[in-house]
Amino acid sequence: MPGWRDRPEGGNRFWLALIRWVILHVGRGFAQLAMWPTALYFMLVRGIERRASLAWLERVQAPRRGHFGVLTHIYTFAITIVDRVLLLSGREDELTIEPEGEPELRAILTQGQGCVLLGSHLGSFEAVRAFRQKAPPECRHLKVVMDRHQNSLMTRMLEEINPDIRNTVIDARQSGPQIVLEAAETCAAGGMVAMLADRTFRDEASIQVPFMGGTARLPVAPLAVAAALQAPVFLVFGLYEGKRRYRLIFERLPAPDKLPSNRREKRERLNQWVACYAQRLEHYARRYPYNWFNFYDFWDN
Repeated sequence: MPGWRDRPEGGNRFWLALIRWVILHVGRGFAQLAMWPTALYFMLVRGIERRASLAWLERVQAPRRGHFGVLTHIYTFAITIVDRVLLLSGREDELTIEPEGEPELRAILTQGQGCVLLGSHLGSFEAVRAFRQKAPPECRHLKVVMDRHQNSLMTRMLEEINPDIRNTVIDARQSGPQIVLEAAETCAAGGMVAMLADRTFRDEASIQVPFMGGTARLPVAPLAVAAALQAPVFLVFGLYEGKRRYRLIFERLPAPDKLPSNRREKRERLNQWVACYAQRLEHYARRYPYNWFNFYDFWDN
């Protein structure tokens, strides 16, 4: 089965532009209705994603499974794309975003200490940007490590809505030392560095960890960066609950004791940290199965 980066991007520039226009000029309500036939279309034509969704919903024992469950699953993903447009266009007031765990995060940032936010393809990572826009000043300095070339049509569309997001990106295709250097500068300035930590690519350093009754391969790099920065780590999940409502969770991921200098022991300690991340990801994925947006065989190692 093709890896996640080998799958062609869904949609085309015309349809993405049309959907964006509908969201901004007709309204979310109409766009929400339009996402049902859109989700049905993608369910019918994207076989790999459909089969991955069927398998996921069975694995997690979701309330709705089978093809209706798949339709709900794809529709949930589509709605978060609609809401990304609203969030980036400054219309977050049309949504209800309720942060949890924000006081502890704010307390760390108020002391001038930077931190790392670890996200995933569970829910809307874009909700972090909405939080940043309305958060106290100490919570507004944010850089996101991302590959702008992945899903490039979608990325360009979102950057056209809000060109300023280019200034908040650390390019994931740079060398590792350059990424660490830019992340260190952000943390030194008391800011937040956000990155996704649930997908691996090609020969990237990774480990197999227990996940959802099987073993899945997760990257080591995000937590290795956090360890190099000696920065506190928070998990972040922007979970869509329906009816324009998001639950934005900030949860501290306890760091292991100071990493030893011995390379083997250091790697083992990092692996344990990655396994802890996987446990918390599983916890929320079981509670919000339709927010799982890894539409490929996550266990195909």
